[in-house]
Amino acid sequence: MSCLPQVFIGKVQETQSCGQSAIHKQAADGLLALGQLGQLGLEGDEQAEKRFHGGPDRALCHYPREHYHYWLNAYPELEDLFVASAFGENISTQGMTEENVFIGDIFAWGNARIQVTQPRSPCYKLNGLTGIENFAQLMQERGCCGWLYRVIKTGNVSENEPLTLLSRNSDVSVQEAIMIAFHAPYDEQLYQRLLSAAGLSASWSLTMQNRLEHHQIEEFSHRLFGKRG
Repeated sequence: MSCLPQVFIGKVQETQSCGQSAIHKQAADGLLALGQLGQLGLEGDEQAEKRFHGGPDRALCHYPREHYHYWLNAYPELEDLFVASAFGENISTQGMTEENVFIGDIFAWGNARIQVTQPRSPCYKLNGLTGIENFAQLMQERGCCGWLYRVIKTGNVSENEPLTLLSRNSDVSVQEAIMIAFHAPYDEQLYQRLLSAAGLSASWSLTMQNRLEHHQIEEFSHRLFGKRG
């Protein structure tokens, strides 16, 4: 598997629909100098609400460009919105999806190395962005979430360097991880399976462990709608 990426970066700013956010990103053409992929992501890229965004396990966000065709067909009135980087992703590709990318996959990007850690967990800011009050829930239910990476080797990256799969380290696809976390009823065997996936983020490991300890699935309403209960 090898795909050329589009690359996007953005600064935290006050937005009309999302409050303080770095969701509005711009193409990194001419802005992405060599040596600018660090442990926390691309130089010049920022995240708001760092409890939920960014950090070593969530250094880069990847969203398949294919999914925008679905959203455009479902909401043609949002044609101007549904283009790459609309959802705040750093990397956009054609040919990599939740179905063929797996937890723990290690990719070469230039002379850097990045590893898939978890699916993206859609949050309520997508509702404000689109003007659709339950858009984050719709994204989660459809499973068109994208995924996140950690940087295991910093280095030189650019849009002219493909993402090339080097090693597959688990048999849990991003699609299956989404099913286990968001769609399936309580199932201890599935949580153990996801916990066994090499490379799974600390955050998702803790979530699965908490389910096993407390024998219940955590509530999603705060993340999806910005409210408790």
